[in-house]
Amino acid sequence: MIEKQAVDREKALLIGVIGPGITENIVHEHLDELELLADTAGAEVVGRVTQKVSRINAATFLGKGKAQQVIDQAAALGVSLILFDDELSPAQIKNYHQMSQGTKILDRSGLILNIFQKHARTKEARTQVDLAYLEYLLPRLTRQWTHLERQMGGIGTRAGMGETQIEVDRRLIRTRIANLKKELGRIEKERATQGAGRKREYRVALVGYTNAGKSTLFNALTGADVYIKNQLFATLDTTIRRVELDSSHSILLSDTVGFIRKLPHNLVASFKSTLKEVLEADLILKVFDISSPQIDDHIQTINDVLRELGASEVQDIIVMNKVDLISDLNLIGKRQRHFPDAVPISALQHLRLSELKNRILTAMEKNYETIELLLPYDQGRIIHQAQEGVEVLNREYEAEGIKLKIRGSQSRIQKILRATAEH
Repeated sequence: MIEKQAVDREKALLIGVIGPGITENIVHEHLDELELLADTAGAEVVGRVTQKVSRINAATFLGKGKAQQVIDQAAALGVSLILFDDELSPAQIKNYHQMSQGTKILDRSGLILNIFQKHARTKEARTQVDLAYLEYLLPRLTRQWTHLERQMGGIGTRAGMGETQIEVDRRLIRTRIANLKKELGRIEKERATQGAGRKREYRVALVGYTNAGKSTLFNALTGADVYIKNQLFATLDTTIRRVELDSSHSILLSDTVGFIRKLPHNLVASFKSTLKEVLEADLILKVFDISSPQIDDHIQTINDVLRELGASEVQDIIVMNKVDLISDLNLIGKRQRHFPDAVPISALQHLRLSELKNRILTAMEKNYETIELLLPYDQGRIIHQAQEGVEVLNREYEAEGIKLKIRGSQSRIQKILRATAEH
């Protein structure tokens, strides 16, 4: 059975571009990651092509001569799938399809979306992925794509269809996109209702580069059994568990989808409802693999995605995971000098987790504040808002209005103060 699966794997050729400011070593690091993505999608990488370019060719990305060489090399290797590490324009993809005569062409974004489609489990995740995929597909419809009513399997699709059918499928896609957006809006409202009871809890979100060990850390802190597999994007669904830090402090810990460089923009946009756990968190744990030589690149990727989400201002703790994989103590010291506030741990070996918990406790205490408010009785909506997501320490009914003493996170307190100031 195993041998049959190996035979059935699609053969893939990887394409990377060495451009201004990008060295050959960096390109190969990116292609290493692309190969992992290809493996996750079920493809077998049989070759790589790197090309130096001074500027991107509008028609073929690489230039017509090099593009033809890639097509010829793919044919010689018996390759059915050519994977570009960079995003191709709809026109570039169309031109390659015309040149390749049946070979499937995917860029990194298309490959990631394909993986997300296979790994989405919950209704929300499937809806988000379907939306992102269709928004990606719409401008790229060519004869490569099968009629939507008879979609083929494999990584990407290929089939012949006329231009009339393409136009029909474009209309189908636009209608489906509109319906998916409505469905996501409905799901988001349900999540808001379900999450209303969690507002009083201190919320901590795990974020990190994919395969940094987030799920392992989540399991170590919660005692849960979140699915872990050495594949990129093995799970897409946010998991939330309560963690008792000590006898008097608990948090709600969420494990989110792993990030990766060159994450498709429309995918980030579609997953914003899931990633609201990050936006609504009181504290973010940024988890990195301390043993990775690409750690600086991973940190930049995480910070870029958080900035895109609008979560760059949320309080955070840097967690350097996988110290058990490092035998050179000098390297750990170097990382700590570069990130003096980081907490080095091994989630797998449960090393220094108590230190991490203490750092979370310290952040909790710093994050909370207590205030008193006197709100007139005619400000019913504000009175209601002022008691949401906080601990009400005291409530007194006076002639002028309700006097509240509340304790909550700084972010929540600031929202309440802004709301009262506006009235």
